[in-house]
Formats: sequence, C-alpha cells, structure tokens
Amino acid sequence: MKIGFIGLGIMGAPMAAHLAQAGHVLFVNSRSGLPKSLAAHAVTVCDKARQVAELAEVIILMLPDTPDVGEVLFGSDGVADANLSGKVVVDMSSISPIETKQFASRIEQLGGHYLDAPVSGGEVGAKAASLSIMVGGPQAVFEQLLPVLQLMGKNITRIGENGDGQTAKVANQMIVALTIEAVAEALLFAARAGADPAKVRQALLGGFASSKILEVHGERMVKRSFEPGFRIALHQKDLNLALSSAQKMALALPATALAQQLFNSCAAQGGAGWDHSAMVRALEQLSDFSIPAQ
Repeated sequence: MKIGFIGLGIMGAPMAAHLAQAGHVLFVNSRSGLPKSLAAHAVTVCDKARQVAELAEVIILMLPDTPDVGEVLFGSDGVADANLSGKVVVDMSSISPIETKQFASRIEQLGGHYLDAPVSGGEVGAKAASLSIMVGGPQAVFEQLLPVLQLMGKNITRIGENGDGQTAKVANQMIVALTIEAVAEALLFAARAGADPAKVRQALLGGFASSKILEVHGERMVKRSFEPGFRIALHQKDLNLALSSAQKMALALPATALAQQLFNSCAAQGGAGWDHSAMVRALEQLSDFSIPAQ
C-alpha cells in the first residue's frame, strides 16, 4: 500500500521502519526530519502534510498532543486540504477522546475514514513491533487496516467507535502511572530498609507483584537510567486528559491526581524530559533518600 506517516519521533520512526521493511511505499513528514533508521529505505519525504495525504491511501499520525493532531489535519496545507475520498486517517497519537470524535466526523464529511489507534509499549515495543494498539472506528475499516497494524503491534483490539480507542489509552496511562508509583515506593522502601533493591526487584518478578513496569522501569530505577523512552511531559498530558474528563463526569480519581502531582514535582526539578520511571525522584526528594545506583 501507499502509506503516509506523519511524525517520526521516538515512537514513530521505528513504527514507520516496520512498514517500509514489509514493502509498503512510504510518504513521510516530520518536524525532526528523516531519521537514520529510515534512510536506507525507499521513503519519499514530503514538505507538507497535504502532500502526504495526496500521495497516500492511508495516512498515519504519530504526534505529541491534541493540538498537534488538529494542526496537521486541519491547519494550513494539512491533511484535510487533500482529496480524502476513500482514504483512511489512522491517528496513533494519544489525544483527547472528545476531540477525536470531532476530528473523525470532519474527516468523514470530507469523504475519508478515521481510526483512532493509540498505542502502549513505549520505545521498546515500537522497535520490537510488539505494541498494544487500542482502536476506535468502524468495524469494516478496522478489518481493512488490521494487516498494517499487525506490522507494528501484537495485541490489537477494536474497542468500539471513534474515540473509544483514545478512552482505552487514557485508562492505560492511568494504570501505568499508578504502577510506576507503586514500584517506586516499594524499591525506595527496600533500599531505605537496607535491602538490595535490585535483588528485591528480582524476587518480586517471580511473584504476584510481577509486572512489565517492575521489569522495565524497576530496572531503570535501580540503575538510575532515566533517558526517555516515554517522557514525563507526555505522561502529564495523558493524565490531564483523565483528570479533565473526570471533572466533566463528576468522577473521583484521587490516585491519578497524586501521580500527576509527583510528575509535576519532577517537572519542577527540570525533569519534564526524563523518562516517566523517574517519578521515583519525586518520592526520593520527599524522603530525603535516594536508591543507590547499582
């Protein structure tokens, strides 16, 4: 297929590379330019999102936030300025479920189809093509695009109609944030009590407390390795979606609010660009004690 890919950052670059390796023809656009991982493939670089949409049958977006998606779709020389008749827009960013429904409606009015398909799994999952993909949109369009999605992920679920994929992703980010907080507290407790946090983590991986967060981010905490796989600023954005939606629904999310405050503390320390596992640093500051580097 002729596939457009807009947004070639930490996640987008390896995702696009999987599509190119499978033989799809790619038309790309990214503020950061063409990454080295795609330089060896037959990829056409486009200056504008409109060019991508004109040349491709499927247009995939992997962008930081809701305003970015809105601008790429409906801004000057955006996707919506092209003839979208019969084409499919697949937004794999993590953005507002409410605005996603509005974006989908506008694209459909222009003759196109729309899937929201946010992902979970981080940079590791993007590179391994093992992402979990949560999809909202028409069943027929989902089935049409499933072979493409399977090149980037393994656990692919159609949740429901447009916006439902983004709702599932917000729920995912709540669980991830709270699990990071739990792992951080546990390893900080172990270290302060005099136990080896690396060995505590190893022991817990064999029990009921085992999780992907304990495996991957627990290791980051004990090794003090906070180069971003997923930046705190992006997780703050996702939790803002949860908390603002909860306010509109009169829904109490106290633990999510706590996790957001801990991320805010990291950002106040200049850590908005740290990996989200660095939430442990906020707890360490509160305790005046840090997990020793292994």
